[in-house]
Amino acid sequence: MRYLHTMVRVKDLDQSLDFYCGKLGLVEVHRMENEKGRFTLVFLAAPEDAEAAKEKKAPLVELTYNWDTEDYDGGRNFGHLAYLVDDIYATCQKLKDGGVVINRPPRDGHMAFVRSPDNISIELLQKGESLAPAEPWASMENTGSW
Repeated sequence: MRYLHTMVRVKDLDQSLDFYCGKLGLVEVHRMENEKGRFTLVFLAAPEDAEAAKEKKAPLVELTYNWDTEDYDGGRNFGHLAYLVDDIYATCQKLKDGGVVINRPPRDGHMAFVRSPDNISIELLQKGESLAPAEPWASMENTGSW
């Protein structure tokens, strides 16, 4: 397992970049604009992590800016922790066997979401290529929110 990023939703991207980069000193290493989804993702790293973050895409802070305004309450501004795993199916099975609800099953062999006991969303991503769809995951429905 390898730590990837922490995602935070922001209401004002310029104001947030001023804080995280201008004041805190993080540096932008990658940006993605998605017109269809109407959002911008900006990935930031601490200066000493910047080169490694460009190469390995970790460790990062992901700022998610949704173009349509929304007030984030109930912790929706904090998105999730993300981890790269060797085998997403084995990881999800181990969690499930331990009593953890798989909120967003890895139907695509690539991505799953679970929640911590404190309701923090955790994203699990398959290392390398996505695994072939497999049961019980391929037909498993979402549970709750993630």
